[in-house]
Amino acid sequence: MTYDLTALRAQVPALAAGTAHFDGPGGTQTPLPVIEAISAALSHPLSIRGGLLPGERNAEDIVAGARRAVADLLGADPAGIVFGRSATQLTYDFSRTLARDWSPGDEVVVTRLDHDANIRPWVQAAERSGATVRWADFDPVTGELTVDDIRAVLCERTRLVAVTAASNLIGTIPPVAEIARVVHEAGALFYVDGVHHTAHARVDVGALGADFFVCSPYKFLGPHHGVLAARPELLETLRPDKLLPSTDEVPERFELGTLPYEFLAGTRAAVDFLAGLAVRRDGSRRERLDTAFEAIGEHEDMLRDRLEKGLAALEEVTVHSRAARRTPTLLLTFEGHDTMDAHRFLAGRGVHAPSGSFYALEASRRLGLGDTGGLRVGLAPYTAPEDVERLLEGLAAFLGRK
Repeated sequence: MTYDLTALRAQVPALAAGTAHFDGPGGTQTPLPVIEAISAALSHPLSIRGGLLPGERNAEDIVAGARRAVADLLGADPAGIVFGRSATQLTYDFSRTLARDWSPGDEVVVTRLDHDANIRPWVQAAERSGATVRWADFDPVTGELTVDDIRAVLCERTRLVAVTAASNLIGTIPPVAEIARVVHEAGALFYVDGVHHTAHARVDVGALGADFFVCSPYKFLGPHHGVLAARPELLETLRPDKLLPSTDEVPERFELGTLPYEFLAGTRAAVDFLAGLAVRRDGSRRERLDTAFEAIGEHEDMLRDRLEKGLAALEEVTVHSRAARRTPTLLLTFEGHDTMDAHRFLAGRGVHAPSGSFYALEASRRLGLGDTGGLRVGLAPYTAPEDVERLLEGLAAFLGRK
């Protein structure tokens, strides 16, 4: 499958600065069509949504278009797409709403593999309601979180299970669909953090079995805000806190205040940009996204293979990303060297590979890395082979080999 990397990179203005970006898991660089869509939204009349004046209609069209685009990306119903400031904010909002029905004796399951944004909101909501928190562990040697790890902490009083679709720290992709089956057999709801996963793999919320699925467009070439996908009929059963005069319709009842119309325009453009990476230009947007993510996956897997082979030649490097199914995100530590020093050294060479635990505190601690974490190397659709070479050369120099 042909992947036109040169054409893609030409559409990302930030790459002209010359930095080799391995910080995609923290947020991707922005393509020109997304920037232009945001600018166009702000350049035309905008007002509170309605149907009379141009500004009202523009706002209405932007919101509807963004819901359809994200629904195509996630295999969801547009009527179940909720927008928020961030995935973290949405998870906090839904944790408070869902916890109203919890009571002492109920149980909530979280995992040590997750970003804290899919742990702490549930832990805190459980504390307020008197529910018990059960922890599912993962294997620190293999990086795997299995369905048996989840099954071991389920019971008839489990109300909700929160699991990542892919670890933002070490890239592990758990068997989410299998986990969903045992969660639902236990009668619990299933909340999936797809923030890291959505940037690298084709998502079908229904096939995954997620009752709730959150992601962030800025991880897949879009602007900064959050998205939650759920079945409209499930959302209808939930009563969030809201202002008295605001609509009670789904999904709007969960969207507090006026939406960021310009960012929603950018999100639609990001989804269209991703769909445009497909070799075939015919078919629906959903079908083009299928082939586009296949091409993105082949590109990122090829670069990850080259990167892992290069790292294997550096004896001082430990790679903590070992799961059989994983995103192109690697966590590294170095014998006798601090990863923050490596980050600074690489920055001096125009290579951005950050160091830290990246809010995955429980995972970092389980790996024996405390709260410090390691050097995270994340590939993105625009990563080039020469970027990987610059990184490997930089690490060799940092370790005193050149």
